[in-house]
Amino acid sequence: MRYGTLGSACAALIRRDLLLTWRRRGDALNPALFALMVVALFPLALGPEPNQLMQIAAGIVFVAILLASLLALDALFRSDYEDGTLEQIVLSPHPLPVLLACRIGAHWLTTAVPLILVAPLLAEMLHLPSTVMPVLMLALAIATPLLSLLGAVCVALTVGMRRSGMLLALLVLPLYVPVLIFAAGACNAAQAGLPFLAPLLLLGAGLALALVLVPLACAAALRISIS
Repeated sequence: MRYGTLGSACAALIRRDLLLTWRRRGDALNPALFALMVVALFPLALGPEPNQLMQIAAGIVFVAILLASLLALDALFRSDYEDGTLEQIVLSPHPLPVLLACRIGAHWLTTAVPLILVAPLLAEMLHLPSTVMPVLMLALAIATPLLSLLGAVCVALTVGMRRSGMLLALLVLPLYVPVLIFAAGACNAAQAGLPFLAPLLLLGAGLALALVLVPLACAAALRISIS
């Protein structure tokens, strides 16, 4: 019965987050539009030479998606903290790490999945070879949930602070840089005809570790922030 109740609570939490995102569809598309604008500026600054853009296409795409993810990160717990919902989640009889894992998963679905869907367009704008596209999509599928998990801990630490945007960026960026290096490195290796599985395996290992540890760390950080 307890597991059934916990499953119902998780389903209700995810359904609530998806419904709120649907009601604010315009805001949900802002990260994807931001990434599109960032990528569109690079050819204007560097010139439209396809060979030049092709060499740095994967890095540009990942930088744009990283910045877009950072743009949407503060909304993970902010609205719930302001209206008191977050306190109710913390005081819930259900395991807090499980509820937070569902909350992070819903945030990934509503922010990162649109970025993944728009990634082929971004890559095409930068003349990324079609042979590298599967590696790009696989790297994004592994990297974006890892970004959401790492960012969630930093958001949980700063949710109780006003005007925490700059502090959040300072906390998050050092954690995001290794993900950027390995994800872009896999695409660059594939583009050069070199083995690319090692960076993807390292990202997968980091994701597996984060799936276990981040909900626990996030729960502890939230209890400290709202106490």
